[in-house]
Amino acid sequence: MLPDAMRQISALAALEALDPALIAAAKLDREQPIVWVPSDRVLEVCRFLQTGQSYVRLSFITAIDWYPLDPRFEVAYEVHSLERNHWLRLKCRLGEASPEIESVTGVWSNANWYEREVFDLFGIRFRNHPDLKRIMMPAEWEGHPLRKDYPLSGPR
Repeated sequence: MLPDAMRQISALAALEALDPALIAAAKLDREQPIVWVPSDRVLEVCRFLQTGQSYVRLSFITAIDWYPLDPRFEVAYEVHSLERNHWLRLKCRLGEASPEIESVTGVWSNANWYEREVFDLFGIRFRNHPDLKRIMMPAEWEGHPLRKDYPLSGPR
């Protein structure tokens, strides 16, 4: 359920009207809306925001490792409506056992490299990604350097 202060944001009100279960949590942080969506519905939410709410620009995708907490990971998407000049951050929580989420490359083509970077550095898999492989580390590299349990001295 959306906090009252966020109902004035038309895209969020439309998302809540579409299906209240699409919003797991929400808050304003320094006047920026942040919305947590169920990880199994992120593609649906992104399509809705892009086609129905004019969020045509994906600014970035990144991840956060909350080790040792569970769920361990969050994947964050920053989207922008050029028409409204409005920014929105989406977040999805993922457990440590199988950190995997649907690719949004079919919604925003520039998600391709962002998802590869998150895969490479955090080990989060993006289902249905057209070419999910390392982008920064050598192909034979073991481990994911931005995980908090990654050895500071690197692999041995």
